[in-house]
Parts: sequence; C-alpha cells; structure tokens
Amino acid sequence: MIGLIVNPIAGMGGRVALKGTDGVVEEAIKRGATPVTPNLVKLFLQELANYDIKVKFLTGPGPLGEDFLKEFNFPYEVIKHRNISWKEIEGVKIPDTTREDSKYLAKQMIGKVKIIVFAGGDGTARDIVEVVGKSVPILGIPSGVKMYSSVFATSPEDAAKVLVNFLNNNAKLEEREVLDLDEEAYRRDELKVKIYGYSVVPIVETLIQGSKEAMKVDEKEELEALTEAVAEEILSENGVYFLGAGSTIMRIKEKLKIDGTLLGVDIVEVKDGKAKLLVKDASEKDLLKFIDRDPKVVITVVGGLNFLFGRGNQQFSPNVLKKIPKENIIVVATPSKISGGFVRVYTGDKDVDRKFKGFIKIRVSPWMEKLVRAI
Repeated sequence: MIGLIVNPIAGMGGRVALKGTDGVVEEAIKRGATPVTPNLVKLFLQELANYDIKVKFLTGPGPLGEDFLKEFNFPYEVIKHRNISWKEIEGVKIPDTTREDSKYLAKQMIGKVKIIVFAGGDGTARDIVEVVGKSVPILGIPSGVKMYSSVFATSPEDAAKVLVNFLNNNAKLEEREVLDLDEEAYRRDELKVKIYGYSVVPIVETLIQGSKEAMKVDEKEELEALTEAVAEEILSENGVYFLGAGSTIMRIKEKLKIDGTLLGVDIVEVKDGKAKLLVKDASEKDLLKFIDRDPKVVITVVGGLNFLFGRGNQQFSPNVLKKIPKENIIVVATPSKISGGFVRVYTGDKDVDRKFKGFIKIRVSPWMEKLVRAI
C-alpha cells in the first residue's frame, strides 16, 4: 500500500514571480497563474505505469489524489475526509484545500502504508513530516516553488523510478532534512531557511536531490573576482539581459549598479557601457515581452540541488526557454557548485529539456570555463 497526497495548488506562484503559493493563491491567479501540480502528478503516474509492479494506493478524495488515480489502472482506496469544494477566481477553477488536508491524510496513513508519496513543495513536506516524523518514509514529487529539502526526486518521472527501486528493495533509506523558507521574508528578498525536521527517504543516487547549500567561506574571494569579470563583460556588449536569482547573480547586479532582486529575475538593458533596470522581479509574462530582443540569460547553479532550471526560477518557463538559444545562456558558478560533475535541467517540457541537455559551458573563474554535462 502506497500513500499518495497531492497539494493541488502547489507551485502556482512560481512563474508569476510570487516565489511561493502559501496565502497568495488569489494574487497568483490574478497575475495569470494556472495550476501546475496536476500535470506533474500525471507524469509520475504515467512513468509508474511502465513498470510491472503491484501496488495499491491509499489517497485523499478528489483533487487530493483520487482524481488523478481515476485516469490510471492502479487500484486505490480513498480516505474518508471532508468534501472538497471548488472556487473560481478570474475564470480559473481551483480546489479549496489547505495544509490541514495534507496533515489529516498523512495522519490517517500511519501504520497503513509502506511509504507516502506527495506532490508539493517544502511547505507540503513540512506539513507531512510534522505529522509522521520518521515513522513512515516519504518521497516528494517536485511541484512547488521552493524545493530546497532533500526529500524530493529530481523530477516526477524520477520519483516513479525511486519508488520502484524502493519497492524492489534497491533503495537505501536515509534521514534527510526538511527545510522551509519564510515566504513573507522571501517575497521581501530575504532568504531565511530553517530546518523543520528530519524524514526517512528512499535514496537512489542521481534521482534524489540534495538540500540547498550555503556558499563556502574559502570561495568568497574567487566569487568576487569571477562576478567582477562577468559584470565587465556584460557592460561591454549592448543588449537585453535576463539576470536570474541567487547570491552569485546578485553580486553581478550590484556591480552593474542596478537595484535588482536577490531571489527573483531582473530584466536589464546595457547600452554604451551602462546598465539600466527595465523590470525588477520579472514574471514569465514580463520575460516574454522582451523575448524578441535576443536576450542573454545569466544564471547560476543552485548549490546542493545542482539545478540550472527547475528550482527557484520557474519564471524561466518552457515558453520562455524554447525561444532562447542555448548559446545565449551564461552560467556562472564557483567550483564547489559543480563538484558533482553535472547540472540538472527540468522544466516539465521534454523538448525544452532536451535542448539544454548535453555539455554546457560554466564560468568558474575570471579566466576559466568548464564543460559540464547537463542532465
């Protein structure tokens, strides 16, 4: 018996630059957001259906899990719970669910399931672990905006592969951190990360992400020289730049003398050696408005997670990335961020992911680039 818990509104704030969904669903929809979790849960179940395994799911009613399992041939039982109502905002229908639904379902699964698979982000992981602790292994289908905890598979398809390995006794169990950010602080461009607990997670190497890492102290001087060199090169070439999130890129923004965001994407125009901020904390729609100006994208690798696209920068959506040539992607990172020898790309669009996979150049010092495999 496998537990399946779905947070159906997770991830809606990402592409519209809200950096999360907790408490801001209506604002996200007003900015043009639509649900992203349903498709990701279906990708998980589609991949799982390819394997010859016998499983039965224990899940929640309607959009908490039942609606997705109805489309597949897996047997399942539905936990008795409240009727989930729906509401319509700006023409978008969403279920009226809360974190208490996830916590209730998790509590009902204790002692009945071998593992709980959930779809959501760090907030959902935190809610579930608050209830089950280490009594039940958990595995995250990544569908949130913030996914810094080391309980998530690297993609929905990889979550299915990890589950199959676990059921076949080919995955080791490890204690992993459950982290969460203060979303209100996050929206104010402050990064406040806290460990909320530890969970037991099935581990298959390369299929489970690590947790976000802080920059190493002994790399600060190297980073200063690297970002100085990149900023000078940006100022030497006129054009439009999409500058991504993170402390590495923030250093570049500071050297360009623009009032950019630490945790969002900024649109900048360079002309005659000077940078001008066009859009601060841009959304997917903002990026698309400038896509015809052949923009260059400057991003870094998320330390510990190894992601270029797919974690913390969902504004770079498939619709945006399909229109940007691979050679227009400038990746800046300290050596420790690529010590694993690879980086990840997962946008949910296989064609877009394929476009950026293979070897990619990463600038690691003022005078050196490394070719690193993007998977």
